[in-house]
Amino acid sequence: MPELPEVETIRRVLEPQLKGRAISHITANRTDIIAYPAAEQFCEAIKNQTIAAMDRRGKFLMILLESGDTIILHLRMTGCLLLTPQDYPQEKHTHIIFHLSDENQLRFSDTRRFGRFWFIKNDQSDTYSGISKLGPEPFDKSFNAEYLERKLGKRRRAIKDCLLDQSILAGIGNIYSDEILFQANVHPSRPANSLKQQEWERLAEIIPGCLSFFIEKNAITPEEYLKTKGQDYRNTPFLQVYGHSGEPCPVCGQTLCRTVIGGRSSVYCPGCQRD
Repeated sequence: MPELPEVETIRRVLEPQLKGRAISHITANRTDIIAYPAAEQFCEAIKNQTIAAMDRRGKFLMILLESGDTIILHLRMTGCLLLTPQDYPQEKHTHIIFHLSDENQLRFSDTRRFGRFWFIKNDQSDTYSGISKLGPEPFDKSFNAEYLERKLGKRRRAIKDCLLDQSILAGIGNIYSDEILFQANVHPSRPANSLKQQEWERLAEIIPGCLSFFIEKNAITPEEYLKTKGQDYRNTPFLQVYGHSGEPCPVCGQTLCRTVIGGRSSVYCPGCQRD
């Protein structure tokens, strides 16, 4: 699933190309991808609206319209958003097409069909997408060691599981929770209430730094993004533990181990991250 760095990469690639473009009409090949409102209303409400900007909240993408209305998208597991010429070969699982005033198309494809769209009017409260339930962004001023300890310091759940809780902190998934805990020298299965103050401080410093690093490493041109169909996230060579179970730790040389926490695979170093 795309996590905060990947979603931010998509926003940075697409926003300059979409800004100022009008949406002439929409083709909905699968209406179940539209979560709110009903597909017919969704398409009609967006027709002839102009894109002002794009934004991101956690793992959600938002297309901001000049009217003040907002299109919200969650990519979930396999969702992909591409800006293409009209004659560009269409992906097999293309479900939504936004036809733009410059004759390009913004296409949403999703092999597993878990991705969802919402349309929220400018005078309407968003009680549909789940964005209102998200915790702060890792880059917010309100996020610090005191916040983490206050929210998690009494919990018995594994710290890895806690970092995946989007109501605590928005945007972290399985990949970056492994990377963050490795950099912090914290074992993923440790109960959150066992962490000391200096460990909360280290986590609060590492979380935004780690995510910023991978956003930078994800940087890609619009041409490369289209050529690779939005799947070339360049952070892979820079991941230190995620996906490297059985390989030597890049710091101490011990063999990286895999375990399952809360139903999710986790990779850690038994030397650097002692239980």
